[in-house]
Amino acid sequence: MQLVDGRPENTEGRLEKEIRTYDFLDALGVKYQRVDHEAAMTMEACEEIDRTLESMICKNLFLCNRQETDFYLLLIPGDKPFKTKYLSAQIGSARLSFAKPEYMEKYLDITPGSVSVLGLMNDKEKKVRLLIDEDVLKDEYFACHPCINTSSLKFRMEDLTEKIIPAMEHEPTMVKL
Repeated sequence: MQLVDGRPENTEGRLEKEIRTYDFLDALGVKYQRVDHEAAMTMEACEEIDRTLESMICKNLFLCNRQETDFYLLLIPGDKPFKTKYLSAQIGSARLSFAKPEYMEKYLDITPGSVSVLGLMNDKEKKVRLLIDEDVLKDEYFACHPCINTSSLKFRMEDLTEKIIPAMEHEPTMVKL
């Protein structure tokens, strides 16, 4: 794995949603580094990627209420345990569970294993509420997938909070888990 600056020079064979992510970041003037790798489906698989990026990739959990009417994207440190009861109380939504893959694709244009905060750029209807565990914001850098789990990106946390999230128009709710 090799860390490189910016988007791939050759986009042949890359999905349109991945290219759209690079276009989005470039339009915002966000400087980022990228590493291409085999599909990362688990947090364990992300450990080597984390070392290459010299950054922690957080868990991105796509959740919903029991009625499947409210959807949430939770960013939480990869090594932090997730307990729904602690989150439910903070956001006023009981009975949280993992949302079905079809909702993930419908609202974020992302498939399981590729969930990323950058998928919110595809949520034009603003159906997904962004939740960020306060510990995520403590690092200088943030790492995530560009809407596909065969690449990972690293950029400044400041760019996430001051450029990327505002451009996606998803006001984050801070939580403490």
